[in-house]
Amino acid sequence: MGSLNLHIDIDTNSGFCFGVVYAIDMAEEILDEQKYLYCLGDIVHNDEEVRRLENKGLKIIDHEILKSLTNEKVLIRAHGEPPSTYKLALENNLELIDASCPVVLKLQNRIKKSYDKKESIYIYGKHGHAEVLGLKGQTQDEAIVFQGLDELEVKNLPKEITLYSQTTKSVHKFHELTSSLREAGIEVKANDTICRQVSNRDAELQNFAKKYDTIIFVSGTKSSNGKVLYQVCLSQNPNTHFVSNVDELDTTWFSQSSSVGICGATSTPMWLMEDIKNRILTF
Repeated sequence: MGSLNLHIDIDTNSGFCFGVVYAIDMAEEILDEQKYLYCLGDIVHNDEEVRRLENKGLKIIDHEILKSLTNEKVLIRAHGEPPSTYKLALENNLELIDASCPVVLKLQNRIKKSYDKKESIYIYGKHGHAEVLGLKGQTQDEAIVFQGLDELEVKNLPKEITLYSQTTKSVHKFHELTSSLREAGIEVKANDTICRQVSNRDAELQNFAKKYDTIIFVSGTKSSNGKVLYQVCLSQNPNTHFVSNVDELDTTWFSQSSSVGICGATSTPMWLMEDIKNRILTF
């Protein structure tokens, strides 16, 4: 036990969302039966968890490598994939273990229906993000993806657009965007397709962050949802620190603290938050 007398709590609502739990459970089940499994892209945007699974035999591959594989099993992670991936799997006799999140699959179907109706589809999301590529793929890549209004020439937009959102975006920002577009005279058919497990975290973390002297927010740097939720904590508590692993902890953060709250993204494993707590206890 260290010299700092700290009260440390881990947020019970933090940790993997059900989509990630589902994908990881599936991967572990197969890895228990066979010694390796291919996974298309990082199974979760958390390097520490990816490393743990790679040690069990998970092999992370990209689309280039996928093209050269035949007669193998390949896991599709929670983010989902565009139709082209399924087509390639048929051609190369690949067995896809589909762990696409049900929330994402439902959204893919909705976008496909809008596309079939010839609507002008806009997606509020991060360029190049795995989920976004899967969504855009439902529209033969015709949907316009944007991260902020500054990317759209509003005066040149169609008079009517259908707006969707990547599932891990901020609900508040989505509604702000919708209002701005409507104020500019555009008829927006807005579909708030943000996952409620993610958006509820927003409100929960606002309350959690206020309760402690110091907040340690644990997330991989690649996690979109981690960036959003870190900002939520920071807005409520200026003593919020972002870390990806135990080595990034700094003893000076805790000298004036008596209470510490540890929380994380929907891609942050609970074991990592436990490790962080145990390391702080040694300070």
